Amino acid sequence: MTPLAAAANENLAEISNYLIYSSMAVYMLAFFAHIAEWTFGSRSKVGRTAAALTGAKEAAAAGAAAPAPTVQVRGKGGATAVLDQPKVTTRSASGARDVPDGPGAAGGTVQGDLYGRIAISLTALAFLVEAAGVVARALSVQRAPWGNMYEFSITFSTVAVGAYLVLLALKKNVRWLGLILVTTVLLDLGIAVTWLYTDSDQLVPALHSYWLWIHVSTAIFCGAVFYIGSAGAVLYLFRDSYESRLEAGGTPGRIRSSILERLPSAASLDKFSYRINAAVFPLWTFTIIAGAIWAGDAWGRYWGWDPKEVWSFVTWVAYACYLHARATAGWKGRKAAYLALFAFACWIWNYYGVNILLSGKHSYAGV
Repeated sequence: MTPLAAAANENLAEISNYLIYSSMAVYMLAFFAHIAEWTFGSRSKVGRTAAALTGAKEAAAAGAAAPAPTVQVRGKGGATAVLDQPKVTTRSASGARDVPDGPGAAGGTVQGDLYGRIAISLTALAFLVEAAGVVARALSVQRAPWGNMYEFSITFSTVAVGAYLVLLALKKNVRWLGLILVTTVLLDLGIAVTWLYTDSDQLVPALHSYWLWIHVSTAIFCGAVFYIGSAGAVLYLFRDSYESRLEAGGTPGRIRSSILERLPSAASLDKFSYRINAAVFPLWTFTIIAGAIWAGDAWGRYWGWDPKEVWSFVTWVAYACYLHARATAGWKGRKAAYLALFAFACWIWNYYGVNILLSGKHSYAGV
């Protein structure tokens, strides 16, 4: 490499670092905007879900359907008309609660919705800046930017945010995920730039393969989507506990009610988490197969019980058990959610724990 080319690559690396730090600043602004969305949304009527659940329970006891909410519309001359607004319900299993989804973080308030839109705009801007930082890193090393944990981490958070924005663009009800996502992205980037940062460098010989683009890119995408599914599982557990307490006649605290009543129903969150995990599981299967093929090309064997290989397989087994259990009537709900979180914990350990604490042929952490 000529001195001029080396200097150009060094400048690109500096630009990448600047863009990553800039994206963190914009994500921080998005974080505060999401906080404002939840704060102003709390001024909406508390107990909306409790009232709906109580109405559904009483109606079920009486053998009748719960009355749907109505909307009054004022026309010309002061006359009013009452329109029936059908109640949107979700159901995850036979006998499950019929509870309407909450109004979202904005709580149905205009001001909350405004801050929510600002938060999404800032998140999209931060995503573009971070993606530019990943591209600049790739140009600085003239290869796929996934040769060490720092590069993997900045790409992982970029893909996670990108998947979230795609779901929003498809008109899916996922804006409630924004605060959790931005918070964890900031944590991921903070760890990356503080403890995982590695100067731009070339790959070890074993990684010089087109399989790097195939195997590692799918691993990053799977991890990012698994993360979104795990976030849905966590929120499901909180929301299910909240609905159970209301159904039992309990009275949750004001703050807890204000937050949890705005989330989708437990049934919706359960279905969301299951569909996300089920959709990406075949790709995770392909990731393991692609890694085995690459291992055969690089090391002359398809499987060698390397720690990374073992824990990738353990993760696969955990998600396979989750999907099987989730499809079994007796393992819906909380049990399945715990299993989904265990599976994602295996993925996290495979990334951080195996890379940093264990040694093997996949020891490319760079830290």
